[in-house]
Amino acid sequence: MNLLMILAAAQPAVAEAATPVPPAPAERGAIAYPPSFFADAQPTNAFDMVIRLPGFSFDRGAAVRGLAGSGGNVLIDGQPPVAKNDLLEDILKRIPAGSVERVELIRGGAPGIDMDGRTVVANVVRKQTAGFRGALMPGVYLVYDGRVLWGLRAEAQWRWAGGQSAELGQVYGRGPSDELGDGERVRYNADGSVRLRSLIDVDSHGSRIFTTGAYETPLMGGRARINGAYMLNPASVELYDRYVGGGREYEYDRIERLQAELGGRYSRTLTEKISLEGVAFHQWNNNRTSVHFEAPGLVRDFLLDRKTTEMVGRVNLRFRQSPTLSMEAGVEAALNELESATDLAVNARVIPIPAANVQVQEKRGEAYLRSTWRATPRLTLEAGVRQEKSTVTSEGDVVLEKSLQFTKPRAAVTWIPDTSSQLRLRVEREVGQLNFEDFVASPNVASTGTLSAGNPDITPQQAWVVEAAYERRFWGGGAAVVTARHFEIDDVVDRIPVVSRVGLILADTPGNIGKGTKDELLASLTLPLDRLRIRAGQLKGQVTLRRSEVTDPLTGERREISGLRPVDWEAHFSQDLPRWKSTWGIDAFMGLRERYFRLNEVETRKLSTFVTVFAEYKPRPDWILRVEAQGINQRNARRIREVYAGPRTRGVLDYTDVRDLEWGGSLYFRLRKTFG
Repeated sequence: MNLLMILAAAQPAVAEAATPVPPAPAERGAIAYPPSFFADAQPTNAFDMVIRLPGFSFDRGAAVRGLAGSGGNVLIDGQPPVAKNDLLEDILKRIPAGSVERVELIRGGAPGIDMDGRTVVANVVRKQTAGFRGALMPGVYLVYDGRVLWGLRAEAQWRWAGGQSAELGQVYGRGPSDELGDGERVRYNADGSVRLRSLIDVDSHGSRIFTTGAYETPLMGGRARINGAYMLNPASVELYDRYVGGGREYEYDRIERLQAELGGRYSRTLTEKISLEGVAFHQWNNNRTSVHFEAPGLVRDFLLDRKTTEMVGRVNLRFRQSPTLSMEAGVEAALNELESATDLAVNARVIPIPAANVQVQEKRGEAYLRSTWRATPRLTLEAGVRQEKSTVTSEGDVVLEKSLQFTKPRAAVTWIPDTSSQLRLRVEREVGQLNFEDFVASPNVASTGTLSAGNPDITPQQAWVVEAAYERRFWGGGAAVVTARHFEIDDVVDRIPVVSRVGLILADTPGNIGKGTKDELLASLTLPLDRLRIRAGQLKGQVTLRRSEVTDPLTGERREISGLRPVDWEAHFSQDLPRWKSTWGIDAFMGLRERYFRLNEVETRKLSTFVTVFAEYKPRPDWILRVEAQGINQRNARRIREVYAGPRTRGVLDYTDVRDLEWGGSLYFRLRKTFG
């Protein structure tokens, strides 16, 4: 477990509940859920409404460069937010529930809607009523180890009769990490005997200082919106690892992160059938990480100073031939830059690291064409193609220049056999994006001694994807969805050995290791519990089973792809108590298991299930008190390092290091006062 992964955030008697107003069909074939559908839940914001949509699983989007695939699966007024560091979840939480006219669930594609390659999206449609709305939210964490961490959030939205609107938000908060607790570490010899046993004490601190804003206005016959964010996220971790019998290890990590972004969109209807949209986005990310590690006879110091920037522009032309047929064409251009400097010293001696100091630039362009046709009320067809071309150059320790070109076709079919069922099929050529995190060395080398170098010479992973999904709706607000996916992958990105000029294996680094496969089976369920005599109750959950296979570049044996989790699941129960003006529930997130195959070790990371019990009380429409008991089951974070004497190809296990950390949970209190 990387110590730098620290979060710096911030049953009573059942009453009779009113029957919610059922959803109604909306334009473009979507299902529209009015505010009355969510009334018993007394939602605070748009996010509270979205997560209660039957058959919908929220996805905040991927951390990728460019605009495609980064926006998540929720639209706002039919458009994805032009933001990345300002997370989709936070954007939705800043939209008051009273400002929402309806929430649409769009399944299988719809003419005139940017699905961004997804088969299901939600669309939050806001009211256009002029006025002011604001909120002030103080909160506090009472952590199991005695820490008291405060936070404050302030939000304001203005809307004027002329169509202008403005938003402003400010966050300052500190929060605990649910992965960094106290515990023990045991190092076993290859024969199972104990080589070392120690007790671990961890102290972690972090802050979130965020400022966000947006302004929207009619402009030149169209509509323009600009939004920005400035985010400071400093954090530190201090770890004492005391040996039983004497001696210790000590580690201090410090991370200073600055993120800023500016996004804009302009859209205009040119004719009755043709509309134009332009999008621009610019972000800056500065990250400085320092790690100091001490052990008997050993001192390591690691420093990583990384700066990245991204500029993206896109122009999209949409032609709507009829209510059932639309076509889109567009181009996107991006410029991405990385400047990274890495230093490592062992006992005051400078140690060279492959690709320690690099300057990388990527110029990428993409053109696309897609069409959506509702052939009949029961059948919708979607087809499109993207053509991508990029040039990657690197200077410094690694000098290279290469050009990449990919064609990405896509086809999808949606069939509605009856009013309660839907079948969706998709075939697509997906191409991953180069991850600048793979271009630089990992800070784990300071604490573990395992060198993970950077590598700018990576080809994006590509895959042919075949997907089938079946959805069944029942009981008014119930839904069950089963999805199966198969991936045929080229240029799998995993770990490869770094070999010297004389054939010695020096380290490992991210790289392409050939072909692979991945299969996923997903199931989600939204179950209203009124028929089971739990009034105004809802059970919602999803599970993903995942299997992958690739050839290990060191051993030649077949194994799973590094970092892919075999199972993911989560479950949520909530019950509205209108008579008591309250809502309560339980959230459970499955523990994870990730395995990484490195040069001379196999590292396994495990997190146990995380359970939170919450309750909200709304004595007045403008006051809300929320209480959460987080991690009531005491979350365990386990790291298992199977370290070999030399490369894994020799098959000689030196030791197995097992570290168990227990996080005892926290109580969280938040008061929300709204205005307007």
